Amino acid sequence: MLDEGLKSQLTAYLANLRQPIKLVASLDDSAKSREMLELLNDVASASDKVSLVKDGDDARRPSFAIERAAGDASVRFAGLPLGHEFTSLVLALLHVGGHPPKVEPEVIEQIKALDGDFHFETYFSQSCQNCPDVVQALNTMAALNPRITHVAIDGALFQQEVEARQVMAVPTVLLNGQPFAQGRMSLEQILAMLDTGAAERQAEQIKAKDAFDVLVVGGGPAGAAAAIYAARKGIRTGVAAERFGGQVLDTMAIENFISVRHTEGPQLATALEQHVKDYDVDIMNLQRAVGLVPAKAPGGLIEVKLENGASLKSRTVILATGARWRQINVPGEDEYRNKGVAYCPHCDGPLFKGKRVAVIGGGNSGVEAAIDLAGVVAHVTLIEFDSQLRADAVLQRKLASLPNVKVITSAMTTEVHGDGSKVTGLTYKDRGRDTVHRVDLEGVFVQIGLVPNTEWLKDTVALTNRGEIEVDHRGETSLPGVFAAGDATTVPYKQIVIAMGEGAKASLSAFDYLIRQEPLEAAEAA
Repeated sequence: MLDEGLKSQLTAYLANLRQPIKLVASLDDSAKSREMLELLNDVASASDKVSLVKDGDDARRPSFAIERAAGDASVRFAGLPLGHEFTSLVLALLHVGGHPPKVEPEVIEQIKALDGDFHFETYFSQSCQNCPDVVQALNTMAALNPRITHVAIDGALFQQEVEARQVMAVPTVLLNGQPFAQGRMSLEQILAMLDTGAAERQAEQIKAKDAFDVLVVGGGPAGAAAAIYAARKGIRTGVAAERFGGQVLDTMAIENFISVRHTEGPQLATALEQHVKDYDVDIMNLQRAVGLVPAKAPGGLIEVKLENGASLKSRTVILATGARWRQINVPGEDEYRNKGVAYCPHCDGPLFKGKRVAVIGGGNSGVEAAIDLAGVVAHVTLIEFDSQLRADAVLQRKLASLPNVKVITSAMTTEVHGDGSKVTGLTYKDRGRDTVHRVDLEGVFVQIGLVPNTEWLKDTVALTNRGEIEVDHRGETSLPGVFAAGDATTVPYKQIVIAMGEGAKASLSAFDYLIRQEPLEAAEAA
């Protein structure tokens, strides 16, 4: 199952086991069970602290549990944890085996202190780059607290179960048999949902913080670069981010980041956060900004209001809030989100195996999504508003070669239909003939670009009619002391490498602004 290189790496990792662990396999006579047994034999042979038992009685087959010999921790995988989930398997082995997770001590204590019995089930797909964060977070919690259990379920393998539970997006998490959450979540986000007092405690901590010299709002490539460049100047730097990594977390293959031939979004996001942590930067994650209050005088303190009621103050602010997927804004889209309406073909595509889907959008993202989905689903209908596709020629040629794809141009999607629980079709208007048509299908993947996360800045800094922050060649906004960078701004070409450069430039501009201002005490007294 594992090649020699992976076996060697696994042996090195499992040398860190501190306690014996047992793999308990529940198998049948299927091909997948044979693959699982081969994988488990490879794992067991990598360490003398790992034993394998083949007489498990779990109803999901194939599946296996990773159990601590002491009996106070158990993590289960229903399906093969390969692809993006292989790292989840390795970490689960280590953490159940007593190797400490890379989690802040206060977070570990918060997990151990959770009061209640929590049985989590997570549906994932091997191609989903968002799923490992959730699977790994819940596995870590199960390894630390004996009253928490977790099973990660490959939705593509357990198709009947997925349909019975109407799971149409991954990751989907159930808690004690009831819907808990969908989409990418960090360990801290999950804890915040379980520990209702955590947000209030964090707000009180934030209120007590001293003013910053540079406060970066946003934790994507632009925000990370801005924070590093500010911290290197030796000035007090903070980052308030709704989720560190930003839109990069939702990106699959990255092949145009200069000097790195290939990486994936979550890997890059992790590297960004680790690089920022190498410096003296106060990172405040899970913080959503809702208001910006200008300084009373040049060089004075600017206030950023947060959703939890706390506020942060700083002499300069760098806005790097990025962008999010644009919606088609038609009836039925919100109602059937995660019930057939999806925005990540890599994540959710496997759940639509053998079904009919539509892709909305004829740019690079839309055509790439259609190509990927065509290898999984029965049929793809690509709908483009313009009279022709806008994707690169090489992608269009590939699309045209696929027999199960139909392209409709000059078409405006007008409604998503459903039966109350899932998508059943969509309606589009032929813009040339002014006629209306319905397409029966089970999934709609929206790929029509991005919209900047700037609604909260309305009436404070100058925005374009598209919501982008207007900046000059130095990254300055219309508000003194406030700078901006990345996909939320008017800078053309929304690319990772450009966002990083703009973040560095905005940070250098903020530092230049600071050294030209009078001392803070004098500015505040003015």
